[in-house]
Amino acid sequence: MASGVLSTAFLSPPKLSKPTSPSSSSSSSSSRFSLSLKVSVGNGRLKCKALGESSQGSFDPTVYQGVYGPWTVDSTDVKEVILYRSGLVTAAASFVVAASAVFLPSDSFLTETIKQNIDLFYILGAGGLGLSLILIHIYVTELKRTLQAFWALGVVGSLATYAALALPAGESLVQYVINNPTSVWFVGPLFAALTGLVFKEGLCYGKLEAGLLTFIIPTVLLGHLSGLMDDGVKLTLLGSWMALFVIFAGRKFTQPIKDDIGDKSVFMFQALAEGEKKALIEKLEQQK
Repeated sequence: MASGVLSTAFLSPPKLSKPTSPSSSSSSSSSRFSLSLKVSVGNGRLKCKALGESSQGSFDPTVYQGVYGPWTVDSTDVKEVILYRSGLVTAAASFVVAASAVFLPSDSFLTETIKQNIDLFYILGAGGLGLSLILIHIYVTELKRTLQAFWALGVVGSLATYAALALPAGESLVQYVINNPTSVWFVGPLFAALTGLVFKEGLCYGKLEAGLLTFIIPTVLLGHLSGLMDDGVKLTLLGSWMALFVIFAGRKFTQPIKDDIGDKSVFMFQALAEGEKKALIEKLEQQK
């Protein structure tokens, strides 16, 4: 039941009513209307302008039909999507490099170098994840804010753990968490945010690697926290996490830009003032 509710929240654009999309052709400039942050009503006509639309036109000329009207992809959308995906690549690359230390010979130069800089990789990974959570497109704003809150809580918990526990013990944050499983409580929210992100990706795009990560990430953390997981199992799951994370981040760049935007008309509608929303809803109702 819970997964059904989350599926609806991620996949179904919120509506104030049940409007139908305008039936006008996208090729007719006189009959097509777009959305923007400002809607003006006068002389019985509703005027809307596409968000990010400039005098030079849209970045992608393709017109997509949204719940609240047609929309296009502009250069700002492209930049945001690339940054979103780059944040995921940064998080994945940092995690893989840091985690690879446990699979390398303990006395190798590379292992020592990674261990000496492991907190730096942790910071880079957390930063990349934070960037992606700022730019992620989720129709229900409360869910997006929840993921961001988990990330912030994890960052604060990580800083507190390092300053109050790891530093006095002469250890890096990551090494302290490895040696003291109960500290997972403090850094765990960061990984909860990551789990929420991959869950959303798996749900929206049917990505197998994202779906598997949704279960592997909390399993590894809870196994370490409880002490009930064998080290061999833990390493196997960690290796799977590394491989799947790389596949997940890399495959994001094989998707069309519009996929990570979603239905842009919904986000444009949410940015309107209440009066403008009402005017738009009335306009859509008249076009049924």
